Amino acid sequence: MSEALFDISEPGQSRAKRACRTRAIGIDLGTTNSLVAIVENGKPVCLPDDAGTTIVPSVVHYAADGRVLVGAEPRDTLAPEFPRDTIASVKRFMGRGPSDAEATRRLTPYAFAPAAPSEGVVRFAVAGGRAVTPMEVSAEILKVLRSRAEEAMGGPVSGAVITVPAYFDEGQRQATRDAGRLAGLEVLRLLNEPTAAALAYGLDKQAEGTFAVFDLGGGTFDISILKLEDGVFEVKSTGGDSALGGDDFDRAIAEAILKRVGLTSVDAHGARRLLDAARGLKEALTDSSEAEASVDLAGATHEVRLTRAEMETLVAPVLERCARPVRQALADAKLEPAALSGVILVGGATRMPLVRRFVEGLFGQPPLADIDPDEVVALGAAAQADVLAGGANDADVLLLDVVPLSLGLETMGGVVEKLIHRNTTVPCGATQTFTTFADKQTGFDLHVVQGERELVGECRSLARFKLTGIPPMPAGMARLEVTFMVDADGLLHVSAREEATGKEASIAVKPSYGLSDEEVERMLLDSFAHAEEDVKARLLTEQRIEAQRIVTAARSAMADTPELLTDADREAIGPAMAAVEAAAAGPDHLAIRSAVEALDHASKDFAARRMNRAFEAGLRGKAVAAVEAEVEKTAPQADLAARVRDHAGHSH
Repeated sequence: MSEALFDISEPGQSRAKRACRTRAIGIDLGTTNSLVAIVENGKPVCLPDDAGTTIVPSVVHYAADGRVLVGAEPRDTLAPEFPRDTIASVKRFMGRGPSDAEATRRLTPYAFAPAAPSEGVVRFAVAGGRAVTPMEVSAEILKVLRSRAEEAMGGPVSGAVITVPAYFDEGQRQATRDAGRLAGLEVLRLLNEPTAAALAYGLDKQAEGTFAVFDLGGGTFDISILKLEDGVFEVKSTGGDSALGGDDFDRAIAEAILKRVGLTSVDAHGARRLLDAARGLKEALTDSSEAEASVDLAGATHEVRLTRAEMETLVAPVLERCARPVRQALADAKLEPAALSGVILVGGATRMPLVRRFVEGLFGQPPLADIDPDEVVALGAAAQADVLAGGANDADVLLLDVVPLSLGLETMGGVVEKLIHRNTTVPCGATQTFTTFADKQTGFDLHVVQGERELVGECRSLARFKLTGIPPMPAGMARLEVTFMVDADGLLHVSAREEATGKEASIAVKPSYGLSDEEVERMLLDSFAHAEEDVKARLLTEQRIEAQRIVTAARSAMADTPELLTDADREAIGPAMAAVEAAAAGPDHLAIRSAVEALDHASKDFAARRMNRAFEAGLRGKAVAAVEAEVEKTAPQADLAARVRDHAGHSH
């Protein structure tokens, strides 16, 4: 009550304080523009500045005197004059390394500082001798949005939901969360942008059905298939390209302008002017059939005229890259386009007539654009923030997002054992037991990977950690229980425990930042293109490992108990071992399996004599009841160990 009584506007204050159930906010941290929204009177609304503009251009300028400026002024007036000190489209660099294509493009206005060895992350060299990371740049944008919300609500923000592209990998998600923390925000959740858009539409229209969300922003493309029913938003499939967006349209137009004016390259100032001119032409041609721009390049002013048809011809090859992820997402959801209740457009690039025609052609129906495509993601984020902060009651909504790429562990021979498969609903977890391959192995090297291929070399490395201090035991005796947990933000936590000793190790996966433009798309699409050869390669690797294991075990047994060998054993086992080694050198996994089975058969009598001796030694001097109890106790464990070896693979 007292807070309401003393909620008095100061002289000159431009905005009244908002009456909100919570102080949680939703943020769309976009490539081109960013927005912040809150739930007011039960409905999400985007917060404007004093001029009534809800959009904050995602542009940050670092001045020589130490000031940091964010928004329209840096974009419109400072970027052309100080291109290296004014960072735009920083989202394209989130979670990426200095060798990534984004940091090595020909048309770039930026200067890059050497990366810190421990980080492996892009660093922008800006005024005052500073070097800033994409997370720090993004944090400046988030600070402005936080301040806008605090002024509107008359108090501090309690928490924020920040949206990310559905196809952001672990590194990019962690970089976004780090940016939120740098901005002084408690990040309640990272929410996939298509899910946020569907959430906004579902609450606004009370719609039910299966929808496709086509999200083409400034820097990223997402496609998600979602089912909305009885307050449950379930993501059926997701896909996209984290390095495809309106910025690529701008670059295609800029390259054409460069060629038209007879230049092959430009300096940083020229690159900034060229990209700004291309963006201006693109935006003008959204509403007009013809547009012109003036651009200063290489000491001369060039007048450039472009028609919408010419512009569409230039950007069509870029737009066509959206088609394959769309078809794959529909296939993953086991749906035909006609089964969809609607197609929701998200992102500023979807304003273009060409994009809307393209979407209609892909799905066979006109897309929905009832809500401003620039605001829809922020509105959905605010609705989810309100739910998480306890503000929602009868409008409670359950969100079921999915893991975009499979997560697994490297096993012996470089084979990937997938613990959590792509399109698994999050939060989720999985546990699997592994065993040792070598005798007297005292530790495990655990290598966590992400991707769809069968071999580690074709997947992305996420993290490595060790579990040591295991007592030396025979191969196959140690049992390592590995647990993968993916939280609601899509972030991975891995723990490992050796069952006999209780030794434990764990890691919250904060992968090395850095991912090439092509890698995310390749990881998924190549898994289908190479599925048959991948399975063959995996089977061959597994059989070779099994061949090595059985030959090593046979040699060791023969050396340990030569007195139990008969001449017949030697005549049978020796050639059988040679046959296994010869088959293992070849490309046929079936031949290796057959040779292994033959060796197993040849050594069967010898193995039985060894087992009988061990059993007799164990019985000597023991009472019958004690023996029975011991057999009863150990039999299930022996069976478990066998099943682990047969089905779970071997960790290093």
